[in-house]
Amino acid sequence: MIPVEERFPRPSVMGVVNVTPDSFSDGGVHLDPEVAAAAARRMVEEGATIVDVGGESTRPGSDGISVDEELRRVVPVLERLAGDVPVSIDTAKAEVARRALALGAELVNDVTAFRAEPELASVCAAHDAYVCLMHMQGEPRTMQVDPRYDDVAGEVAAFLEERLAFAVREGVREERICLDPGIGFGKTLDHNLELIRRLDVLLALGRPVVIGFSRKSSLRRLVGEGDDLVGASVAAAVSAYERGATILRVHDVKPHVDALTVASAFAP
Repeated sequence: MIPVEERFPRPSVMGVVNVTPDSFSDGGVHLDPEVAAAAARRMVEEGATIVDVGGESTRPGSDGISVDEELRRVVPVLERLAGDVPVSIDTAKAEVARRALALGAELVNDVTAFRAEPELASVCAAHDAYVCLMHMQGEPRTMQVDPRYDDVAGEVAAFLEERLAFAVREGVREERICLDPGIGFGKTLDHNLELIRRLDVLLALGRPVVIGFSRKSSLRRLVGEGDDLVGASVAAAVSAYERGATILRVHDVKPHVDALTVASAFAP
């Protein structure tokens, strides 16, 4: 058994392939399974440690989809990548995770941290899968409607500590689990920045931290309007890495890999 820290040494890049018509950054781009599979292979060639494939948008305001529809979107992509590309499945549904793991996925990335379908934890345990548990205030449809915290870092850490304990009780080995504070999921710009500044509060939980700041609307609030958020995304990823993040979830793999390679060269 390889602990998550060894499977994903700092810094590791997780590429993103959204097989959706409505994701905030690349909706519709990868709906064709061949196009999606080719994008995943390219990301690994560019240095991604793993590629996160998702069939259900979790952008602010999005509605859910059925299990059948999510399977219809992701299974053809996973079939094309099986045994060829390291894959994680971005899902909150137990049946989707079960099918994905059978097709070779090694990590389950659940934005609800096993709250949407608690039985997903036992599916992950049965397959000894790696797991990413994420914090989200509310649900995608409502999460950006006036999110509030008294202490965002402390509250997110407390939530993740509780979900980590639940996962372990359900049989998921702690060594297989990483945690994600959920940048942009029920957070304002100030909340997102505070979470990165105080990443040590999350690191105190003793698990590797995943950060997904890539192309988030908060970055546009900082740099102004424009289509290209690559530079801003890279800066956010490097800042998160320098504060202790292990996995950086990104859409533009090559510039992130290059920047993180240079940043890690300066690490003590």
